[in-house]
Amino acid sequence: MVEDQIIGAVTGQDSEFQTVSEIIGSSESLQLAFAVLIIGIIGIILVYRGFSKWVKSQKFNYTRPHLSRFVRVSVLPFFAIILITSMNVYIQSFDVFDEVKETISNTAIMNSKNNGIIETVEVKLTPAGTFSKILNTINILVIGYTIANLIPIILTKRQKTSLEKEDYEMWKEMRGFADDDDLFHKLFKWVPPQNTPEDISNEEFQNNLKTEEGRHLLEEFRTTKGLPIGSYEQLVKEPFEKWKKSEKQKYLNYFKKCISGNNQSGKKLRIGQELEEIYPIDTWREEKRLSSFDPIIPGAKPPGYAARKRKNLPKSFSQILPLGIFGAVIIGVVSWWGIDLIVLATATGGLAIGIGLALQETMQNYFAYILIRKDKIFAEGERVKLESGYNGYVHKITPRVTYIRDALNESVAVIPTRQLVSAQIINFSKEIKMVPAIVEVGVSYLNDPKQVSAILVKIGKRAMKEVMDDKGRHLVVQLKCPYLEKNKPSCGCDKDIHVEINQPVVRFNQFNDSALDFSFWLFVKDYGAQFKTKTDMRMIMYEEFKKYDIRIPWPIRTVYQGDEKREKEEIDKLNKQRNEVIKKYGIGDIGHGSGESE
Repeated sequence: MVEDQIIGAVTGQDSEFQTVSEIIGSSESLQLAFAVLIIGIIGIILVYRGFSKWVKSQKFNYTRPHLSRFVRVSVLPFFAIILITSMNVYIQSFDVFDEVKETISNTAIMNSKNNGIIETVEVKLTPAGTFSKILNTINILVIGYTIANLIPIILTKRQKTSLEKEDYEMWKEMRGFADDDDLFHKLFKWVPPQNTPEDISNEEFQNNLKTEEGRHLLEEFRTTKGLPIGSYEQLVKEPFEKWKKSEKQKYLNYFKKCISGNNQSGKKLRIGQELEEIYPIDTWREEKRLSSFDPIIPGAKPPGYAARKRKNLPKSFSQILPLGIFGAVIIGVVSWWGIDLIVLATATGGLAIGIGLALQETMQNYFAYILIRKDKIFAEGERVKLESGYNGYVHKITPRVTYIRDALNESVAVIPTRQLVSAQIINFSKEIKMVPAIVEVGVSYLNDPKQVSAILVKIGKRAMKEVMDDKGRHLVVQLKCPYLEKNKPSCGCDKDIHVEINQPVVRFNQFNDSALDFSFWLFVKDYGAQFKTKTDMRMIMYEEFKKYDIRIPWPIRTVYQGDEKREKEEIDKLNKQRNEVIKKYGIGDIGHGSGESE
């Protein structure tokens, strides 16, 4: 039996010419080809820069940003590949250089008829052949670069499409956005429930069904568990497409106001600027998402606002992917040129270990930064309390340090990001955001505790409806927004309630030296809302206490000399009115055993 043996190897990478300068200097034709290549690449880069600037100044760069980016990424490699491929084909096809053909130093592959031995011998490339291989290498790198940058564009577009569908679902849940012109009811029709829902009498339910205003009131109705009633019937074939078209038109109106000068800044905003003055449509959607889908006011933010806001966000997978793809292409090219990858890996591995040891703390901060972002431990704008007791808002998170701003802007805590991963942090803005706004008060022993409790409940009920922010939204969390009682859309104070609440809560705390101590509280939507709420609660309390003659004793000991009877008579004059408050508002859950632990 004849055995084939390989006793040689083709090592086509070996060449008599070890440097680029030696290769180019070996032939005038090569020098001319190299000059054409350099001039062509410079020309392509100059043309590309002008083309890219032109694309950025066009309207479709804002209305279709993914297509714009795809075009800009594709043009440069496209012309580069055409140039390099043309030169290579010309060299290979027309034998521009006499030295293009490969030469064999000894004997070509020989086949021994006697013993069946196949012997391969060393193959050497001429300068022209090496130059041709360099051109192929550039082509491979350009193609790899193009693919590495086009794939993230496709992935980003897919992600934005998914977010758009999530926005549509939120639009359905909210029954339309504020700037919709009632689009929701043009696409969907509310269908009342077959049976009378809880928390409403059958008579009231049937009467409301007879009028358009009543049906709208029922549509906005929430049960005590915060659930809507009824269902919706689809009126058009593809409501999602109609909604998309409406959102696109909103953006076009926004864009038109920006460039026309009919905006808050009062000037015509320019497109194609390094510091963006106009949001592209994807940024416009994201800003709406972050502002609970409130309308975006044209020209309301300074140039570059969106870019600065996202400056320190971590790189997403689609942003890191090009580096991985292009790195793999480079490794493949290095292997093709015959460089020992094991030696290369050993050298770079040792260097990486050295750099890693030198930058150990920096890398810890960076990975801690990624974990904080990925796990959403906290984010900019959230209220947190650190182990040291420092309490404030997360101002900025970077891969090195995190800034915590004091609520009164009196100081900023700068903390290495790695320390926040293992530290115990109280986040007042995470998941369940409800925070109690507690007000304590002491009243005279001459006042009836039940009457005081009822008046405190009344104060709480007033505060639930009357305490608002500067946009007219209620600060107190409640099961049913008071606006619904006026047949208006909810301001959102009845959304995202994950626990059972029953408020206001009134507590008779203790018999103090000179007063009966009470406390009552309401749950507000976030940590900062408690301060304005408590102020307004005290203002309402002052009004109601004065109205019903609920007395707050002076912080001193009072010695009565026969005047207690007269004072009691004065207080009893308004007993009837105070008892009416008890009948109307009750006394909270005092005396009914809430099961609450002290």
